[in-house]
Amino acid sequence: MSKLKEFCTKKTLLGLGLGQFLSLLITSTGFASSELARKGINAPTSQSFLNYVLLAIVYGGIMLYRREKLKAKWYYYLILGLIDVEANFLVVKAYQYTSLTSVMLLDCWSIPSVMILTWIFLKTKYRFKKITGVVVCVAGLVAVVFSDVHSGDWSGGSKPLLGDGLVIAGATLYAVSNVSEEFLVKNADRVELMALLGFFGAIISAVQIAILERTELKSIHWSAGAAFPFFGFALAMFLFYSFVPVLLKMTGSTMLNLSLLSSDMWAVLIRIFAYHQKVDWIYFIAFGAVVVGLVIYSGGAADEDRSADVADENAERSKHDEEAGAIANRSRGLLAGSSSKSG
Repeated sequence: MSKLKEFCTKKTLLGLGLGQFLSLLITSTGFASSELARKGINAPTSQSFLNYVLLAIVYGGIMLYRREKLKAKWYYYLILGLIDVEANFLVVKAYQYTSLTSVMLLDCWSIPSVMILTWIFLKTKYRFKKITGVVVCVAGLVAVVFSDVHSGDWSGGSKPLLGDGLVIAGATLYAVSNVSEEFLVKNADRVELMALLGFFGAIISAVQIAILERTELKSIHWSAGAAFPFFGFALAMFLFYSFVPVLLKMTGSTMLNLSLLSSDMWAVLIRIFAYHQKVDWIYFIAFGAVVVGLVIYSGGAADEDRSADVADENAERSKHDEEAGAIANRSRGLLAGSSSKSG
């Protein structure tokens, strides 16, 4: 019972809840993209462009109101914007060449990438409990892939090797982007991060649209059925980008990527209850594995927080002891001095 109370801290529960909210937002963007693809609209950079514009307007307005100096170099945000735009582009583009199951499986590469990058650059330490949580989460997603194979949903795609390479490249860029955001949100400012990521992301996206998607945009026949998922995607992405820095500051990049694994599971539940589709029973085992893995990982984070608190308390106690010792020594010195004078 005491361990359960220790686990159910406000920070842990908020981290789990916010992670699943972000996962649902990603699920909604996936359904919006699928609906656009069903209507023959294939413009991934254009979809992300409106999100970057919203970030620049909303958070840029807050920055202008504050009138504060930048806490990080502007070119850091330029590089981050380029990485983020291309990560989104590569993963969405991969769906044209490889299977959905391959994208789902290979996208997990972002998790070990994040762990390696945070270990090297942010000096994050991963204990056994956290590593166990990661393994259980990834095992859950692998179960989803086996479910697709079992149900016969295994289309290889037109160019599977090219598609797989695009996914791996995109997942690596996602990892770099997430770790960079974690560093900036902890060392700079969340509003500054969102404003400048939106500003540079919008410029880079506009250039890329002019080069790669200009013809595609001209051929789109805009209607309510096309506009709703297009703008719905942008709104969901705006909310996602707005809350990602909060979770990064609270729990870190690895927890973010683990939480997003459950987006595939939420998609399954939506298919069951909204579209009344039948799914393979392995999906439910996979969903349970991801939930258990998140709980294990969060428990490891809670243990580390308690260890850090104990260390801080010990350091504070040691500091007070040293100060008390110094005062006692000074008192003894004064008494000794007065005694020698009186002698």
